[in-house]
Amino acid sequence: MKKGYYILSFLLLWTTLLFADPKFTAIASKSEVAVGEQFEVDFSLDGGGEHFIPPDFRGFQVLSGPNPSTSMTSINGVTTYNTTYGYIVTATKEGTLTIDAAAIVSAGHTLTTNSLKIKVKGQFTQAQQQAQQQQGIQPAASAPADDAQPATQDLSKQLFIRAEVDKSNVYVGEQITLDYKLYTRVGILASQPDKAPDLNGFWNQDVVNKDQQHPVWKTEMYKGLKYNTVVIKQTVLFPEHAGDLIIDPFAITFLAQIQLPSRNMLDDMYGNVKNVKYQAKSTPLTIHVNPLPEAGKPANFSGAVGDFAVYADADKRELKANETLNYTFEITGKGNLNLINAPKLNPPVDFEKYDPKTDDHITVDATGVSGSRKYSYLLIPRHQGDYTLNSVDFSYFNPATKRYVTLPSKAFSIKVNKGDVQVNVPAFNSADQQDIKMLGNDIRYIKVSSPGLYKEGDGFYNSPLFYVLLLLGPTLFAGAFFYRSWLTQYNSDAVLVKSRLANKIAAKHLAAAQKELTTGNKQAFYEAIAKGLFGYLSDKLNIPAADLNRENIADKMKAKSLDGTLIRKLEDTMDMCEMARFAPSTSIAQQEVFENAKNIINEIEDKI
Repeated sequence: MKKGYYILSFLLLWTTLLFADPKFTAIASKSEVAVGEQFEVDFSLDGGGEHFIPPDFRGFQVLSGPNPSTSMTSINGVTTYNTTYGYIVTATKEGTLTIDAAAIVSAGHTLTTNSLKIKVKGQFTQAQQQAQQQQGIQPAASAPADDAQPATQDLSKQLFIRAEVDKSNVYVGEQITLDYKLYTRVGILASQPDKAPDLNGFWNQDVVNKDQQHPVWKTEMYKGLKYNTVVIKQTVLFPEHAGDLIIDPFAITFLAQIQLPSRNMLDDMYGNVKNVKYQAKSTPLTIHVNPLPEAGKPANFSGAVGDFAVYADADKRELKANETLNYTFEITGKGNLNLINAPKLNPPVDFEKYDPKTDDHITVDATGVSGSRKYSYLLIPRHQGDYTLNSVDFSYFNPATKRYVTLPSKAFSIKVNKGDVQVNVPAFNSADQQDIKMLGNDIRYIKVSSPGLYKEGDGFYNSPLFYVLLLLGPTLFAGAFFYRSWLTQYNSDAVLVKSRLANKIAAKHLAAAQKELTTGNKQAFYEAIAKGLFGYLSDKLNIPAADLNRENIADKMKAKSLDGTLIRKLEDTMDMCEMARFAPSTSIAQQEVFENAKNIINEIEDKI
């Protein structure tokens, strides 16, 4: 079995060489060294090759090398191979020295690397050598034959995850780009996310990689060593409140393949490897969030933070009474666009205004959230005349300048002509519901024709129907009064109202998830499931969005006397969603996740 595995790996390696477009590069662990200081020079090939021709290393002494090694990395089902020829060298004289290009034959073509410029200045002292050894860099005399091969007991220095942010001192609402980057010097056969960070205190949105099945690997120097790196998760964060907020670790369990020393000729040909299960976890990050300044804050400021511009337009400058007018107000720029509320529009009193329609064109990428949000208002003038749609002021805080900015939109003059005289529509003043007017038929003409004659008692007056209808009005008024009082009392508690409506809102998210399930869009499906579950639990259990985490949810469910089986079922479903979102290669059944989420909501509705 073991021999067959090596043969299969060998065949896969050569298949990659035949069909890939290899790159042959040279990289040094340091660009500035002292005379006598040891450093690494690696010649790396994407795939494999033969007839390696090293440079002559003029001005340098080769202490070890060439040390060939082959690594295999598999992330999300994509496997890559890399062959490296490593050297440990030391400079023998001062000056700017050049390491010429190396050459190799791959897939029938001769490839050459780039040359390297090394600046050599001063002598390497004994104290510097001791400090280098304390950092884990051993002299070449005691180094193993292949310096690129890691020790099993020190895998943490060969495979780890780093959380990186573009800024750590921000204002409330200022966007932060968070990257989780994987660093590895060993082969990776498989990976499984253990726990996604909770990101409590942040509004967050993941950056969706359009080519998620083909991650972009790069070679990077870190603390004097060369690593293969890839960004495994990108998120844009917006702090929701001031203070020191903690970004929790992101943990992944890997199946790593490490190189062991060769024991015989077969190991020299195919390599001696060992598979090790290892959990890598990023270190927590602290973000210092400053409150927005009170000085200079505009009265109409509603929380927009970033850099924006506004544009307003009315589709008509002249129209008839009772015709529709479309007024649009668009906000473009970079910042917390998803959290911006509709601006306050105050049209003339003779205009009816309807709630705006929101149209988003927002992009979330590695640079942050940018795009536009447009609000479309439907206005209906009820009387003829000349009117003015006043400008709308939009205020935001710019963290780059640390100042508030107020942008006025353009004002529009609107001419309203007389409408159709047959139209008989009451117009309501939107401000105080007074000044009710009748359009058309303002004057009722006196009827001059003689009325018909009838006998006393034959008419409608004093008939039973007359008294029934006479009492019907007060009865309906009293019923409406008591119903309105009951309805006001019924909706007075906002928490209970949200709890009652939680099931309907969750049903909309589940319907969206079922649609994405039908179309096969996995990423959108799991996002809809997560929004449905977390939104439902937030409303049903009265948990603010900033405090919505697994511990608070479990405590609230226990306080509602919900059994532990249901809580565990909910946690398992959340874990399945997280694993599916951050590990697209997993074999989790989408239909099972959908049915679990629906059953959990139904069980909670039955018991609360």
